Amino acid sequence: MARAMTPDIGAMILAAGRGERMRPLSDTTPKPLLQAGGKPLIVWQIEALVRAGFRDIVVNAAHLRQRFVDTLGDGSAYGARLHWSFESAPLEVAGGIATAIPLLPSGPTLVIAGDVYTKFDYASFRSRAQAMARDASDARVHLVLVPNPPYHPNGDFALVDGRVSLEGAPRHTYASIGVYDTALFRELPRGSPLKLLPYLQRWIASGQVSGETFTGTWANVGSPADLAQLDAELRAASTLCARQPKSGNA
Repeated sequence: MARAMTPDIGAMILAAGRGERMRPLSDTTPKPLLQAGGKPLIVWQIEALVRAGFRDIVVNAAHLRQRFVDTLGDGSAYGARLHWSFESAPLEVAGGIATAIPLLPSGPTLVIAGDVYTKFDYASFRSRAQAMARDASDARVHLVLVPNPPYHPNGDFALVDGRVSLEGAPRHTYASIGVYDTALFRELPRGSPLKLLPYLQRWIASGQVSGETFTGTWANVGSPADLAQLDAELRAASTLCARQPKSGNA
């Protein structure tokens, strides 16, 4: 049985976390607004979404939430249209998505973390989301998994024949990048803190979650040391790019 086609694919950036491991920097600046390579972390994500054709972007915010509006405005400076879902206190991932439901289109929505830096091509999700919208037998969630970072050596999930599994090996780490059928969140209470993992485990156990691995550039910026390392890498890459000879005639 086919699902109704959606008019567009939604996009949401999760930015409501308190960023405890990033203190003291996050005491005065929301973690996603901390800069690396001359830009706030969340701006790298906004620009990547816009390049991939996602222009209407929902952002949830709680800690120092007005700072987001003061810094990013309506998103037009980046070619985006930002829609704000404010939380009086962080509602965790599932709670944040459920609370933002009125701002999201029905059907598939790309959900990413505002404190991740990656070169993953979000445009690749369009065909995946269209398949989810068309076919009720297809997965209702699609996750991107990455090699386990040093701080998370045991990983989160396995990938078996294109489906995410709670058992098996090798295990990979969830990249905080995924496509979700928003219908999964529409019956959840709004304004309540709800962790995503229990729901993910339930959906995985029922075979509703597909996945893929990504071995390219990806960094979960969790601490001041992580931020300093990413900043140094991005600035070095920018300097190297500036030194490259330009093509064409002089």
